[in-house]
Amino acid sequence: MKFEELILYTDGGARGNPGPAAIGVVIKSLQGKVVMAFGRSIGVATNNQAEYQALIAGLEEVKKMGAKTARCFLDSELLVKQMRREYRVKDKDLQSLFIKVWNLAAAFKNVTFNHIAREQNKEADAEVNKALELRIRGY
Repeated sequence: MKFEELILYTDGGARGNPGPAAIGVVIKSLQGKVVMAFGRSIGVATNNQAEYQALIAGLEEVKKMGAKTARCFLDSELLVKQMRREYRVKDKDLQSLFIKVWNLAAAFKNVTFNHIAREQNKEADAEVNKALELRIRGY
């Protein structure tokens, strides 16, 4: 199914910093219907690396769905401010991830990065926690 515009919620987390890490992605239509939701383990990473990995995975899926516009909602203020160019990306490990997001965003007509409270990002957070629990249990 093709969409002109999609809403993307992403979250990343690590148990320990760095530690076992996972990402969570929830993609919704403009009407608020969940189009896709998933979480997956990404190995060992920091919280910030996981946040970036989640955004990359989400944007890749939104791009595959043919959307020209992506509205991204994240509870990582650091990542949002870096993507808006309000903060510099000083961490070397985050610089390459920033570039990946930047290049992915260039494929869209319009991409916005919006900071939201954790309470507003519960669905993506739940995907992260499910993936972390499965990894920790050895599945």
